[in-house]
Amino acid sequence: MSDERMASSSGVPSAGAGKRAQDYAAVRDWPGYFDLMLGKPARETLVAALALFDKVDAKREVAAVSGARLAVDLGCGEGRDALELLSRGWRVLAIDGHPKSFELLEPRVGAADRARLETQVATFRDATWPERVDLFNASFALPFCERRDWDGVWKRIVGSIRPGGRFCGQLFGDRDGWAILPDRTHHKRQELDGLFRGFVFEELREEDRPDTGLNDVPKHWHIYHIVARKRDG
Repeated sequence: MSDERMASSSGVPSAGAGKRAQDYAAVRDWPGYFDLMLGKPARETLVAALALFDKVDAKREVAAVSGARLAVDLGCGEGRDALELLSRGWRVLAIDGHPKSFELLEPRVGAADRARLETQVATFRDATWPERVDLFNASFALPFCERRDWDGVWKRIVGSIRPGGRFCGQLFGDRDGWAILPDRTHHKRQELDGLFRGFVFEELREEDRPDTGLNDVPKHWHIYHIVARKRDG
């Protein structure tokens, strides 16, 4: 099957044809995607994870600990999640494969927060981060990790999250319209239990619905929205 026919059958428009987020992401037009997302609020899974950290702090009567915490924001895009983390006092390592990400992010970081932000331009395979992190955030990023790199990247992610730390973000399911594309990684529901062995799901919401892009190009969404805490010990 040619690339053109594969794109058509999977609901992927030709480059430049769409103006919605899914249309830019389908063809990996990340500058176009970033421009469209600029100014959007933080993703719901990140906000939920941060609320859970705050709840634990309140129960333990711990104050001002977030400044000592480290979050990795993998595939940070234009920076909507990184900015939220910085506003709450977290240290942030923001990673993206496209340099435009940081051209959009860095000018919006306040002077008081700059010392707590580190950036890195790197692919999933080549990205590096500390051995112990409190929060690993990957909002709509990991499905674009190629299958050949997935196992190594995921192993490093899981290994770096400290006990009591969290993962938040999205994975795509096997019924998603992009699942036939060779440069994506999708998962069946039963695979998640293996991927998150040693974690407790605090949120696992499955979205499985049809949608229609511009120019009547069909797209089926199958997404897992995840917040998971790594068990202690």
